[in-house]
Amino acid sequence: MGIQERKEREKAEMREKILQAAIEIMRNEGIEKLSIRKLAEKIEYSPANVYHYFRDKEDILDHIISDRYQQFIDALSAPDCHGNDPVEYLLNNLRRFITLALTMEEDYKTLMLGESPAVLARTSVLQRGAASDRRAIGMMRDILRVILKDRAGYDDSQLELTAQIIWASMFGLVMRINTEQIDKEQQERLIRHFLEFIAAAVGTL
Repeated sequence: MGIQERKEREKAEMREKILQAAIEIMRNEGIEKLSIRKLAEKIEYSPANVYHYFRDKEDILDHIISDRYQQFIDALSAPDCHGNDPVEYLLNNLRRFITLALTMEEDYKTLMLGESPAVLARTSVLQRGAASDRRAIGMMRDILRVILKDRAGYDDSQLELTAQIIWASMFGLVMRINTEQIDKEQQERLIRHFLEFIAAAVGTL
């Protein structure tokens, strides 16, 4: 391995070390307690070293959230394994999203409830026009457009609102399951009923 390659590897390893330390602080103390000084103490480096790899706390948060957000995008854009039925496609992607969110547990709660500008820049999805700015809502709107293509009078603004309500309901379900520590059997009953409810709802719009 050449000198330049070794330097790049060491840089990547240090960035990952800082990000993992930030995640641990966020899990244990909350986003509001995350600071460059606290990160430096945790990894036993000076604050100047941390600034060498990241501009500031918001830059660190943005990297963490970008990684998690991409995982959710991947869940919502998984290949259609159920033929050409758009409702089944929507339901299976929603299930993948819920499963991923439940796997993240405290990380999901910490990030999705954060009020930092870096967090809200990725997670705020209820404002007008969100389908254009937030890929998750935009993708859900596009699936709904296919499902409701033959329904008269259902325009893009209504499709966006429907996507936002589905997302907000799904978010609430995940948060309560995580908060209440629901057992696996009840989790599955709740998730299955949620998906059946969504299927029935889009079928009557």
